[in-house]
Amino acid sequence: MTLSVSADHADRERARARIADVLARARRRTALLTDSVDEADLVAQHSPLMSPLVWDLAHIGNQEELWLVRDVGGREPVRSDIDELYDAFKHARANRPALPLLNPEQARDYVGTVREKVFDVLESSPLLGNPLVDNGFAFGMIAQHEQQHDETMLATHQLRLGAPVLSAPPAPSARVPVGGEVVVPAGEFMMGTSADPWALDNERPAHPVSVEGFAIDVAPLTNEQYLAFIDDGGYERRELWSERGWAHRQEAGLVAPQFWEREGNQWYRRVFGVRTALRPRQPVVHVCWFEAEAYARWAGKRLPTEAEWEKAARFDPATGASRRYPWGADEPSERTANLGQRHLEPAEVGAYPAGASATGVHQLIGDVWEWCSSGFEAYPGFRAFPYREYSEVFFGGDYRILRGGSFGTDEVACRGTFRNWDHPIRRQIFAGFRLARDLREDER
Repeated sequence: MTLSVSADHADRERARARIADVLARARRRTALLTDSVDEADLVAQHSPLMSPLVWDLAHIGNQEELWLVRDVGGREPVRSDIDELYDAFKHARANRPALPLLNPEQARDYVGTVREKVFDVLESSPLLGNPLVDNGFAFGMIAQHEQQHDETMLATHQLRLGAPVLSAPPAPSARVPVGGEVVVPAGEFMMGTSADPWALDNERPAHPVSVEGFAIDVAPLTNEQYLAFIDDGGYERRELWSERGWAHRQEAGLVAPQFWEREGNQWYRRVFGVRTALRPRQPVVHVCWFEAEAYARWAGKRLPTEAEWEKAARFDPATGASRRYPWGADEPSERTANLGQRHLEPAEVGAYPAGASATGVHQLIGDVWEWCSSGFEAYPGFRAFPYREYSEVFFGGDYRILRGGSFGTDEVACRGTFRNWDHPIRRQIFAGFRLARDLREDER
């Protein structure tokens, strides 16, 4: 909902109710991820790649205090003495356990106090007047921030050893057969957005991009497809890997996606503490960019560029318009996408026919983040807002783009324009991929 100066009281109240609901949904998930483990697990570092869960919890509250209580609300600080402790740019994840962090009880009390003040600020905010509060942007930004950390905490749970503490129904099986590829014709489309009220700075502004015709897989790459690469010696064949990729494969000892285990001829996957037989038609997950690149070379294809991915996801050939989601303007639902931690795994390909794009591509939103070939760069006309550290400081670094969200991504932090990025060696994230290729002459 976009508010105008003339918006009536009912419109503002509906906007406030939506913001309150989005904030509450994020907090319920944060509580689930932190209340499901004991104090020892909360303060432990389950991997040097991740923060202790208790750091994430207090960091969520600190960001909420900085932006909504102090900046938007103009209120007195709750705990200005901890700002530096929870500044992600001042302390690497590996060093955070040594900091004098709030203990679990203190962290819970802190985030609770901050949230009470935030709801008071929300009640008094006109949701108009400057870019930070227009249409509730700052509240939406903080909801997205919390959900992003919730997905990070979910990844920490996957790395955690010990008895399982999370549960969810199995992800859906296929409803329709899905496979092969579709051709997306050459032409211009509008990439990014200037209209989405809660879009983050790196998604902006909307701008025309001309893309050559290309073919793209209808579905993400599945476990059974990836097994063929393993069985054909994909991890031992130097010619399939880039120089950096091969060096990393050797150094890290990569032989299969992370959390895969082989017993005889049977492959299993460890999923949040539960050992389960591999589901062949699920999208492969927990592969790094170098693995995706090697598979693509083995298959005689390549990873899509970011512009190709977004065109396949958003472009409607019938109207020439770019949709907010692959299926249209409606918010995600259980019919269209596997999001929001409803399941603790990707759904089988073909499980969401109602979520297909206008170009006929399935499961572009949810299930697994999809590696693209592109690095993370600013769009033409980019303007950092409301702070450089969200996007600008990462442009041009050693990152590769991820698009589409995963089963662990909340819908507030996932849309056709949303951009994620990470180092090409990362595997603990819920990432998979799909393939693309250039068109042959007879296909153009």
